[in-house]
Amino acid sequence: MSPEPGEPRSKRQRAEERARELEKLLSEAQVKLTETQRQAEVYLSQLQYCRADLDNLQKQTQRRIEESVQRGTARILAELLPIADELSIAAEKTKDSGVNMIQGKILKLLELEGVTPIDAVGKPFDPYKHDAVLEVETAEYPPGTVIDEIRKGYIYRDKTLRPTMAKVARAPSEKKEEKTQ
Repeated sequence: MSPEPGEPRSKRQRAEERARELEKLLSEAQVKLTETQRQAEVYLSQLQYCRADLDNLQKQTQRRIEESVQRGTARILAELLPIADELSIAAEKTKDSGVNMIQGKILKLLELEGVTPIDAVGKPFDPYKHDAVLEVETAEYPPGTVIDEIRKGYIYRDKTLRPTMAKVARAPSEKKEEKTQ
């Protein structure tokens, strides 16, 4: 029973119209809220990915900085090794206490920075730690064993800073044994 045009509407009709309008507004608000929540979830997901990327970039940058510092330090320490060698020779030849003191300070500095000498004599030849400059035929050592150091080698942070120059044992050749018999 709808009123004829021009007839006043009842309170009930006005309330029903208002309720329909409010339901329509509520429905539209719910659609907008759902869309806004979906968009917020997308933004949150993007933010989380960006945060993870930023964390990874910071870690990678820090790792690169540390590696650069280590390479620079290793380069400087490697430059000090020949000086330490020369001081060692000078200390042996001159018996000068001043030279001994300077050599000791350089060796202490190298040690404090984490430089350690390579223990080579009597060990199997390792191409990552040793440079074979001479092969010596001998029966005293197994073939491929370092029998003497010509120049000391050093390690810095588990990497060879300078390889040991070494004499390496080689098995005596059979031809020489036959000639000597």
